[in-house]
Amino acid sequence: MPGLLSDSLAWAVILLFGVGVLSEDRNERLARVLTTAAWVGFAVFWLQLVPHFAFEQKSYVEGVLSVAAVPASLYTGYLLWNGRSTLFVLSRAVAAMGLIYLPFETIPAFSLFGVSMPAPRGYLMEVVAAQTGALVHALGYTPEMIVGQQGYTNTFLFYDGDHRLTVSVVLACTGLGSIAIFGGLIAAVKAPLRRKLRGLAIAVPIIYGLNLLRTTFITIMFGKQYMQWFVDEIMLLFGSTDPYMVSFFISDRIISQVLAVVVLVAITYLVVREVPELLTVIEDVLYMLTGDEYDLESSLGLNRRGV
Repeated sequence: MPGLLSDSLAWAVILLFGVGVLSEDRNERLARVLTTAAWVGFAVFWLQLVPHFAFEQKSYVEGVLSVAAVPASLYTGYLLWNGRSTLFVLSRAVAAMGLIYLPFETIPAFSLFGVSMPAPRGYLMEVVAAQTGALVHALGYTPEMIVGQQGYTNTFLFYDGDHRLTVSVVLACTGLGSIAIFGGLIAAVKAPLRRKLRGLAIAVPIIYGLNLLRTTFITIMFGKQYMQWFVDEIMLLFGSTDPYMVSFFISDRIISQVLAVVVLVAITYLVVREVPELLTVIEDVLYMLTGDEYDLESSLGLNRRGV
């Protein structure tokens, strides 16, 4: 996220979601008001992230998704306000996602009773970087691991002749975002704990393992400049003047991010087989996209045991 203002807005929106969904059983009207307001705040949150993804990160996939999230959030709030109560499930999911993700994004390093505690984001980035480094070395490449711009040992140093090339494992490279999505969705539905745990046991290891393969792939492709294809065209597409970035743009911004969408769809299917209550959320999303109601329970031959 860009900074303190964005982090503060994120916490405010997630807490509003949390208060709203916790009010559902006690005062449904109050819950509807608070949760609708949270969806409006969520739209504002995604709107202020658009320049970050589109221009700073130069990620067309994330930029397009953040743009799409603005009207989608507003429409979700509109439908919830007008009586589509199943959207409380999606609202609970967003609250849970935020509570999983935001501590890693926002909590700094601190000392407690004389004991120094590292920033959660830094610890996670260094762990993923170390594991990525082990895979990179296992494949026969020997970049030096150095301290990156954020002050963590999460950066690989390659040389192309005399030119230094550095690639860092940042929070977005840890798989935490995808894990938070599935963790939030599974936490939001009303299902037996054993099936929720089975769903998590499917999603989390697959996401984490595939993410390590992704970071290894990007590190090698960029560090060794293996994808210097259509250099002028790629630099124009991403608004870059650095030809050394072409391999990064192709391996990360194009190949990895497109494949990530496909993988998330596949994981969703596997998790839904264990936690069919998630069909409520998927049906709501499909309704918002198409305007048609769907009965995925019958189509997929699953037994939805609760909402």
